[in-house]
Parts: sequence; C-alpha cells; structure tokens
Amino acid sequence: MKFLNKMMMLCAFIAGMGTAGSLMAAGNTLPELGGTAAVKSAAAYSAKASLEKDAVCTRCHDESEKTPILSLYQTKHGVRGDSRTPNCQTCHGESAKHLQGNTDGKGRPSPDVVFKKGTYALSDDKTRSDQCITCHKGTARTNWDGSQHQSNQLACNSCHTVHSPVDKVREKKTQTEVCFTCHKEQRADSKKLSHHAIGESKVVCSDCHNPHGSAGPKLLKKNTVNETCFLCHAERRGPFLWEHQPVVEDCTNCHTPHGSNITPLLKSRPPFMCQECHDGSHASGTPVGPNAAGYQAGLSTVNAAGTGFLAPSANNVGNGCMNCHRQIHGSNSPAGGYLQR
Repeated sequence: MKFLNKMMMLCAFIAGMGTAGSLMAAGNTLPELGGTAAVKSAAAYSAKASLEKDAVCTRCHDESEKTPILSLYQTKHGVRGDSRTPNCQTCHGESAKHLQGNTDGKGRPSPDVVFKKGTYALSDDKTRSDQCITCHKGTARTNWDGSQHQSNQLACNSCHTVHSPVDKVREKKTQTEVCFTCHKEQRADSKKLSHHAIGESKVVCSDCHNPHGSAGPKLLKKNTVNETCFLCHAERRGPFLWEHQPVVEDCTNCHTPHGSNITPLLKSRPPFMCQECHDGSHASGTPVGPNAAGYQAGLSTVNAAGTGFLAPSANNVGNGCMNCHRQIHGSNSPAGGYLQR
C-alpha cells in the first residue's frame, strides 16, 4: 500500500513538471514564489540611486580637499550594498541652490546642512543632530533630548567623525582624548596617584557614562551611582547582614571616581574621613572626631580648639579605623555589628 502511494505522488509530480514546461514553452512565466527576488532588486536599485546622488557631490568634493571626503566609503555609512546606507544628500540635504552654483554673483550658496565650520556658516546643533537621530534613534540614544550634552548645544558631530574610517570616540585607546577636550578637571584627576585605569585604556568614559543621555545623574549608565559602580565592583553589592549606611547611600560619599592622591580613590585620608561622620565617643571610651570633648592621654590628641580626636600617638602608632573595622563596605559575620574583620 505504501509503495502504491509513493508511485501516485511521483506520477503527480511528473505531470506537474510537464504542465510547467508547456506553459513556459508557450511564453508564459511562473508566478514568483516569494519576495526575496523583489527585495534584492529593490536593494540594488536603492544602492544605484545612492551612488548616483553621491556622484553629484563627489565630482567636486574629492580627496583634493583638506578634509577627508571619499574615505566615507571605508565606513559603515559608505556600504552601498546595504539599502539602509545614507548618501550625501540624506545628511546634507538636497541642497538644490548649492548645486545650481553662483547664480546671483554672491558666491555659491551653502548646502542645506553644514556639519563643520569652514567656508559656510555652521548649522545649529539641533539641525545637525536631527539629521543623525533620523536613523540613529532609540536604545542608547533614547534620552538625548534634554540631556546635558544636548542642552549645552553639542551635536553628534561635536564628538563623532563621520567621514573618517576611525572614529576616535568609539575606540578605547582614543575615546578619552575626545571627552577630555571639554572635561579638563576629570583629565587632571585621571593623572593622580590613585585612579581607574583610564590612561591605560582599560577603563573609558563610556564604561560608566552614556554620553547620549541617561535617566541617572551625571549621565551614568544606570539610575544611581551605586548601580553603576556595581557593574564592576560586584563584591561590594551585598546584601549584607550588617550594612554601612554611607556605602548604601552613595559610593562617592567616600570615593572620588576619576582619581585621587589618596589610595584607594578616597576623598580624604582616614581617620579624618571617618571622623566627618563619627563624631562623639568611641566604644572604648576614647573621644572620636574634632568636636569630641576632652581626651584620653596616649590615645588621642588635642587640637587648637582644645577638643580631642582619635589619632595615632606615641603609644598608639599605626592605629587607624580600618585596622579594626576592616569590613567597611558591609559584613555578613554574626559578630560584625561594628564592621570588624
């Protein structure tokens, strides 16, 4: 029975092939079985049209100019086999008056959108950015409108170099050069004794910040400082049985992220940093902090105001808060209520 069914199916197939052959012989063509051919044809047409539009510009704007033009074809914006790739007029506008040339004796009018200041006046930052956001929207650029960079009149090409095959701001080795053009204070901090490996190109600005806008402070990638720090410092995340409140609130209560002359990235030296919060009596009975009244000989000293604070002395050499309170970021020990080691 199975053999008979197979023979019937084979006969039907051969008959169908014969019908198709007769139709083709009669000058008829079979219908398209899918949209693949149509898509390829449309892409080829789009690529050809883009090249034709480019040719209108590149007959004048070639490599004889000081700025790179044709090197665009070494970038993703120059992949003409992709129908999504823009052409010159996609970004610079149709620029009909510019193409017509000097018709009124006042010189050739500028293109519709000018990205770099030179012969023509620079287009405003919103116009330039809108040209890019037309394609590059969503994901990391969702919060561009209203962001600090956008509010300070920066446009996409203030940081990005579109025509160059190497965009410095997207390369780890050169990204900080672009950012430090404006952020001079952070550049100075990154050269201090204790710093993230920024100069070594192991950590770059975009590891922590989203330059296109963020829901968090300081253009951070996450909603809070701590969430951003925990991307790398996961061992500090917790949860801990005993927590240190300043750590839970904000890492920058104690640390300065771009660099410090106090290891590890501390804002001030211990025990002085600890005494900014811990001002009163120590559990041992020793006064703590610059406002603690009185002092205990051999364990604390007296400042000019006559108040005592816990500090190393001749009988207390080398002592510091973290000699005992080692688990400063939090402890899971049942006996670690005071964050002891």
